[in-house]
Amino acid sequence: MHFSKALKNFLLALIFWSVGFAVYAQSSPQKNTVWPKQPIRIIVTFTPGGAPDILARVLAESWQKSLGVPVLVENRPGYGGNIGADLVAKSEPDGYTLLIGTVGIHAINGALYEKISYDPVKDFTPISFLASTPNVLIVNKKLGVNNLHELIDLAKVKPNQLTFGSSGVGTSLHMSGELFKEMAGVQIRHIPYKGRAQSLPDLLSGRISMLFDNLSSSLSLIKSGDVQALGVTTLKRSRAAPEIPTLAEQGLTGFEAVSWFSLMAPANLPSDIQKRLNHMVRQTLSNPEIRDRLLAGGLDPAPGSPKDLSKLIASEAGKWTRVVQQSGAKLE
Repeated sequence: MHFSKALKNFLLALIFWSVGFAVYAQSSPQKNTVWPKQPIRIIVTFTPGGAPDILARVLAESWQKSLGVPVLVENRPGYGGNIGADLVAKSEPDGYTLLIGTVGIHAINGALYEKISYDPVKDFTPISFLASTPNVLIVNKKLGVNNLHELIDLAKVKPNQLTFGSSGVGTSLHMSGELFKEMAGVQIRHIPYKGRAQSLPDLLSGRISMLFDNLSSSLSLIKSGDVQALGVTTLKRSRAAPEIPTLAEQGLTGFEAVSWFSLMAPANLPSDIQKRLNHMVRQTLSNPEIRDRLLAGGLDPAPGSPKDLSKLIASEAGKWTRVVQQSGAKLE
């Protein structure tokens, strides 16, 4: 009798515990512990061959080996990076669609465009800073200038007759040109392209006078003598090309415009996936072989925390908003 009563109480307690656990399991948020289980896309907002594309492919190659799922690089160029950024902003925050963020997307476009279809900050989850590279001013050798002073003198004699190309409106390359015009006191027409794959042939053929490009993308052309490099846009000379002077040391005191790249995901990415992606970035870019290869190509890898990336974006947005306002540039 006592045994039957004890057994009955035990069974009732077991039933109540099971029901309670089921309710808790249904109401508690579940962490994604099986990520990844399908292909991952890394969206690049420019054409192949440039610095953001190089970084995306470095990550993809490394991760594909370690994760056991395909990691695909998808180029979505156009509209100053807004097309690709909008795609990622509107994607599911599940860790399968990522973005190579740029200074243009997250710190310039919000001030430059009257309307954009995404919020450069609120619509993204920061993962990690990836790398930075100086921009470089390169000219067609037939232009007949050998240094920055000669270019400025020529531009003043021929107002609005010279042209500079960039990889798109709103990019740091475009803003480098606007800052150059303002600080040098010259008028040069801007010719935007979808990417360097389109702008370089026009520079080499003489259709445009000069081009602001990422040093990492132009280094081989500079070293081969196909183009003339007049200066880098950082305050210090680049380790990858110390023979190229800065624009600042040639008279444009304080001139600084750095292209930087980050890894971003859609807003509301689960924190466990954010942490894992951050760890993966650090692991890849800390690999000595990969790091040396990027440095030799003009890219300076410096992975960091999501918090540090958010601080950088806020600081850069303030700086470039002032440049946009001073230039008077505004786009629909």
